[in-house]
Amino acid sequence: MVRIFYLLYLWLFMVPVFVVLTILTAVTVIVGCLLGGERIFAYYPGKIWSWLTCYLALCPVTVKGRENIDKEKSYVFVSNHQGAFDIFLIYGFLGVPIKWVMKAGIAKIPFVGAACRAAGFIFVDNSTPKAAARSVREAEHCLKNGVSVIVFPEGSRTYDGKMIRFKKGAFQMAVDQHLPIVPITLNGPFDVLPIGSLNIHRHRMEMVIHPPIPTEGVDVSHKGLQQMANKTQEIIASALWDKYK
Repeated sequence: MVRIFYLLYLWLFMVPVFVVLTILTAVTVIVGCLLGGERIFAYYPGKIWSWLTCYLALCPVTVKGRENIDKEKSYVFVSNHQGAFDIFLIYGFLGVPIKWVMKAGIAKIPFVGAACRAAGFIFVDNSTPKAAARSVREAEHCLKNGVSVIVFPEGSRTYDGKMIRFKKGAFQMAVDQHLPIVPITLNGPFDVLPIGSLNIHRHRMEMVIHPPIPTEGVDVSHKGLQQMANKTQEIIASALWDKYK
């Protein structure tokens, strides 16, 4: 019975409100950034949109480890990728301005794609090694301008809640720019909206922000970068709920 009431609330209230909020947020970002306010409009409208989305979905959120990051510094944040609500959880509750490194397909979403381009987010093109390398260079350019980026190094959402092997691109960026890696563990988004589903489920979500990992002196060989990726994945896995391990 509770599920039936939630589905009625979801499709008769939350989804229409979410669509309107998304359009308003996208337009605000596009106009604000075009007028030269990228520093403000690339972050705060999306933060508010994400925060409201989590609460409209009636999903309680817990954040641990905010004391591990300095808002005045730049980082490369890396996170496991459980589902679509990862974006809302990180964007709404991380607490620091970030640029997203995201799949190229998002650029095709009406309003959202245009807003992401206006905000200076990076679309990853993995069609060829040359295109992928170009995406990494674009992300590094953002880092040179004193901002942080967030990457899902698995490359795609999980199908069963468990992580797959991390790719090295995020770690190459961090080493090239001499910036620390900050691992983030997400719990719960998989249960809220897993890949392939359109029906949101009420479920608590948790974000754990781990201490930064310095990149000075890291072996920049293929093996060295993969070792850093594996180490980061182990840190993220250490805070996963048991059902995701």
